[in-house]
Amino acid sequence: MKLEEIKELDSKYGAKTFSRFDVAFRGGKNATLIGEDGKEYIDFGSGIAVNIFGVNDEEWKSAVIGQLNKIQHASNLYYIEPQARLSKLLCEKSGAKRVFFGNSGAEANECAFKTARKYSYDKYGEKRKRIISLKDSFHGRTLFTLSATGQDAFHKYFAPFVPDVVNTVADIKAIDRAADGRACAVVIECIQGESGVTALDKTFVKELADYCKEKDILLICDEVQCGNGRTGKFFAYEHYSITPDIVTTAKGIAGGLPLGACLFYDKTENVLGVGDHGSTFGGNPVACAGACNIVERLNDDFLFEVTGKAEYLRAKLSKIDGVKKVTGMGLMIGLETDKPPKEVAIECLERGLLVLTAHNRVRLLPPLTITKTEMDEGLAILSGVLQK
Repeated sequence: MKLEEIKELDSKYGAKTFSRFDVAFRGGKNATLIGEDGKEYIDFGSGIAVNIFGVNDEEWKSAVIGQLNKIQHASNLYYIEPQARLSKLLCEKSGAKRVFFGNSGAEANECAFKTARKYSYDKYGEKRKRIISLKDSFHGRTLFTLSATGQDAFHKYFAPFVPDVVNTVADIKAIDRAADGRACAVVIECIQGESGVTALDKTFVKELADYCKEKDILLICDEVQCGNGRTGKFFAYEHYSITPDIVTTAKGIAGGLPLGACLFYDKTENVLGVGDHGSTFGGNPVACAGACNIVERLNDDFLFEVTGKAEYLRAKLSKIDGVKKVTGMGLMIGLETDKPPKEVAIECLERGLLVLTAHNRVRLLPPLTITKTEMDEGLAILSGVLQK
């Protein structure tokens, strides 16, 4: 189907919730995509940190197709072999004790917030149910996760929000004031992606972890975007020398299939019981088979390569005229540029490079498997756009 036909159908029948770039893709390999017109594009976005092994990865496809040839779905009323294997893999990689599977990052965060409130209810009764998040955070688009999202732009139209969810600045005194003796959890993204790819200060995060431990407030790390090898560690919180009580992740975990995971550590492993939470599609066997392949391959050698690629890309980016600042961590990169980010993204697309934006910055989230040749081709396009 030609692009104009796709656009016509989308315009007529699709909900008007997305501002789309003027392209549709019909295939590709690794970090090189092919548009419907046959034009090639270097992918510096990986479907917003989802296609972390690029497109058409043979090992991943084999795992997914192998499961499709068995059974595509089984209810969580029954045992699911790929789901059980993935639970084990995630716990062994992270030090978590148990895992609950949903379909998205928002669902993973919903599970985390519910778990935090039940943990506190079981120990302290109804008086401690407040959840604290940070300004400029993003945790999802359901009402609970939207309540925790610390950006006013996402709140318009949708009040009233879930009560006792408070946004505050990244400062221990501010956290303590917001807690007011009533907090059950604090949720953070070690790297805030949607608001400009900004890494939290390491001193603050360590102080926060100590504060939460002292007050028996659960620390939740939202690793939906920054997890799964994106920063050169399995989870970004590993750069901060802390151990959270709950970790949520999604996006890249299944390599392109919808899957979210909520990981429970020592304090929280036994909080949820039968009937406390559930999901029809969560832990789907096909998605879990794909995720098993991804997680197995995110080993130390692979993550070492990711770190090397990130260092190479960041060094090159810092030398491009028109780049004022490089932020983020690993292959989660924000660029403060002379040109407006949206303008940069459109011009890059025209020249054959896919980049993202996040508020006042260009955002780069390339596949972790991107090659040096693909990086160099993308850098050349970006340099040309910024120097134009």
